[in-house]
Parts: sequence; C-alpha cells; structure tokens
Amino acid sequence: MTLEERIDQAETRVCTTVFPFLTNHHDTLFGGKAMAIMDEVSFMAATRFCRKRLVTVSSDKINFEKAIPSGSIIEAIARVESVGRTSLKVKVEIYLEHMYEDGRELAIQGMFTFVALDDEKKPIPVLEGLDVTA
Repeated sequence: MTLEERIDQAETRVCTTVFPFLTNHHDTLFGGKAMAIMDEVSFMAATRFCRKRLVTVSSDKINFEKAIPSGSIIEAIARVESVGRTSLKVKVEIYLEHMYEDGRELAIQGMFTFVALDDEKKPIPVLEGLDVTA
C-alpha cells in the first residue's frame, strides 16, 4: 500500500448535532468543546493511519473562523497531513451546516501533532512495521 493510500484510508469523519448543552452564553458551540472534538477525531485518524499507541503533543493554529450556533450540524474531518520519524500531524476541519438549509461552510480548522509510543512510553517510529511504499 502506498503512503497516500494509507492516508486516504485513515481519513476520519465525525458528525454531531450542536445541542444547547454544548453551547456558551452566546448560544454557540463552546470553543473548548470544539477543540475536544478536533483532538478526538484527529486521534482516531492518526491511530487508523499507523495502528500504534499515540499521544497528543500539540495543537497548532486553531482558527475559529465562524461561530457555530445551537441547532446546527457539524462534521469534523481529520486527515494525516505529514509524517515524521516518531510523529505525525493531522489537519482537522469542522464544517457547519444549518439544519434547515442546504450547503455547508468551513467554521474551524487546526493541526494536531501526535507521537507514537512503546509500552514504556518512549517514542518509536511511526512507520516501522507498516507496509508503506513512498
């Protein structure tokens, strides 16, 4: 399997409805809840990519471009963006869909970095043991 095929197969999508208990006093999705959704979906994509134990080591440049009101549908899409020796970066985009309107728009995007660990919690190569051709 090529690296690109592995990346394609690892892409992960999660949809949810923004109910009032997920919102702040502006009746929009809590930023912290959005970041938690992004961390979780990026973790799933990273794990599906390498099938190794991973930990989040950073979140970079999270851009909140559009407020997400209560009563919306969101889709979080995570895709491996780059692979290092012991780490990988996953880009996450959250799209906003108004429940009773067609179309969707990019609302939030960010990057998450993960490190692969062995049983002693020491970094290990991400691609070691995987059938990946360049």
